Amino acid sequence: MPAAQRRTPLDPKSIPGALQGMVPDSSFRPVTPSDTYPIKGGPARALYVGGAGDVAAVNENGVAVVFAGVPAGAVLPITTSRVNATATTATNLVAL
Repeated sequence: MPAAQRRTPLDPKSIPGALQGMVPDSSFRPVTPSDTYPIKGGPARALYVGGAGDVAAVNENGVAVVFAGVPAGAVLPITTSRVNATATTATNLVAL
């Protein structure tokens, strides 16, 4: 590809204010549900659900909310610090 057509990665710091939340996150990582331990690497801005089922996500107030019947391939646009093992039946979870 010619140099003039190459794209450079977007620097999130160059995006003003409210638009920064729309910049894709490159720190995605697998999530192991746990009733005790938080998601490694800090809170997730969203969760990808690879295998259908229920997701028990813990909100910023420490309250677990069960998202029932989440289909495979769905992205839950939620901020969560932990996914509880209890009541979570979905699989292949990825923090975004």
